[in-house]
Amino acid sequence: MAAKSKAGSLERHPRPSVAVDVVALTVEAGQLRVALYKRAEPPQRGHFALPGGFMHIDESIDDAANRVMAAKVGLAGSFLEQLYTFGDLRRDPRGRVITVAYYALVDARRFRAKATPAARSARVLVPWPGETGGPVDVVGDDGRALPLFLDHADLLGLAVKQLRGKLDDSPVGFQLLPTEFTLRQLQEIHEAVRGEPLNKDSFRRRMLASGLLEATGAHEREVVHRPAELYRFTRRSAL
Repeated sequence: MAAKSKAGSLERHPRPSVAVDVVALTVEAGQLRVALYKRAEPPQRGHFALPGGFMHIDESIDDAANRVMAAKVGLAGSFLEQLYTFGDLRRDPRGRVITVAYYALVDARRFRAKATPAARSARVLVPWPGETGGPVDVVGDDGRALPLFLDHADLLGLAVKQLRGKLDDSPVGFQLLPTEFTLRQLQEIHEAVRGEPLNKDSFRRRMLASGLLEATGAHEREVVHRPAELYRFTRRSAL
């Protein structure tokens, strides 16, 4: 009787649809870029969307995020961090849809090797300084703005804001770099995420004093300039 009463109580409440969307970020050639795909179905056919989809009734939200990453852009097994839940009443013309947003950090080499043919890497243009926050723009390789699906400019903007806030006190760059890297490569990651150049000497001092890095004892190979020392993060978590 108690179970029947509980089920009846649930039936009296409308059920919104739950979706997941993933902001998959990478840095390539000094540019912050995001994985998108072009929508082939309405609403907003032809717009560019973050990898996403509706959660199945028999899967967790984390599993749904991994599934859509694999299905939409081929990047299964990426680092994922839950970002925020977007639930504006008018965010989706199809009905009441709540989306749980994630962000993923992907090494550029892995993105090139694993991404599906449907995946598109677009440059992220952030119109606000620091951690101001707000929607952002994306452009294709031809420099033309790409129209984003629904509120995905807001999802992307929040991911950039959160990533910028983590740069100085956590090893978020670990997910965007090979296991061993130079301080120059790490600085390029920070500059791409921040959207501004950084002083080389002060950046180097700050990173070495942070306790986040350790020298490997090895140096770059097969480079035309003086081989730089290689480092790795002391903690592997991006949190």
